[in-house]
Amino acid sequence: MRSRAIRVPRSEGEEARRALVHASKLRTDLRIRVDGNDVVFPVGPGALPVRGSVAEDEFLPLTDRGSARRYQDLVSLPADRRALLPRAFDVIGEIVLVRIPKELEPDAPAIGDALLRFVPGARLVGADTGVHGPDRRRSLRMVAGTGSWRTQHRENGISIEVDVERAYFSPRLAREHARVAGTVRHGETVYDLCCGVGPFALAIARDGRAARVAAVDQNPDALELLRTSLGRLAPRIPVEVVQDDVERFLARAEPADRAILNLPLQGIKYLPSVARVVRPGGSIHYYEVVERAELDTRAMTIIERTGERSDWSIRESREVHAYSPTSDLRAYTLERRGAA
Repeated sequence: MRSRAIRVPRSEGEEARRALVHASKLRTDLRIRVDGNDVVFPVGPGALPVRGSVAEDEFLPLTDRGSARRYQDLVSLPADRRALLPRAFDVIGEIVLVRIPKELEPDAPAIGDALLRFVPGARLVGADTGVHGPDRRRSLRMVAGTGSWRTQHRENGISIEVDVERAYFSPRLAREHARVAGTVRHGETVYDLCCGVGPFALAIARDGRAARVAAVDQNPDALELLRTSLGRLAPRIPVEVVQDDVERFLARAEPADRAILNLPLQGIKYLPSVARVVRPGGSIHYYEVVERAELDTRAMTIIERTGERSDWSIRESREVHAYSPTSDLRAYTLERRGAA
């Protein structure tokens, strides 16, 4: 399909894309095209906010998926290899992340192209090989599309600035972000620990009931992204953005009414310190990956790990989503006994 287009160098592609989106000039029905060292954007009429070569050009429809109901239908592989195709993938803004089995590494470009065609609005597909290090950064490899790993992800009416390579973010927790924010009462002090790019803090600050929100993480890139989101959100209450280790922050922290600890594979080590800082009548929203075989006994183990077993009870335990064939990510709401 032919359209008015602007051609810019690939090195300027992401900056140009963001400017075109902001000015509502980027056509959303046609796919951005890479041509050698250039990126070609389909654009609408009128003045454009970026410099480049403007001319008519040919583009594919953005949703060039035909009658496919699954992205797997767009991948041409023998039956035995098709059975290995990953069923799940994450969409963060315009970015699709997928874990590709080692056996299918040679087919990664075909998988990426299929996802790019299948997911509406997708700009970039990355192979995700896991989260590493204390800053929880993903190891990623670009397999299809163009541009940077930075994007804006919308959930619960909030635009969240995300760089999937520099700071961890999961789009699978949108309901949790809204659910926890909805439990916050007027005048509370809330600590969002290991906050990442701050989706919990953003939702709580937007709702405006808390008196104080502190978002704590040791990854400076995550906090820079959070500050960008806060600048765009302009919440009714300020968020204190704190770059620090959780233990050091809690050692000097004033008592809180509510704490969020979303560090599913390592958070248990911080639980005693978090429990000590929460007031009587307060709550901890704690997330952990739990083996299903251990589910019946895990709640009691978590209570014991607070170091104050007689003071705490678990008000709610719920499955958030499957994590592996044998485990789930679970959300526990711990409540400290006594009036606030």
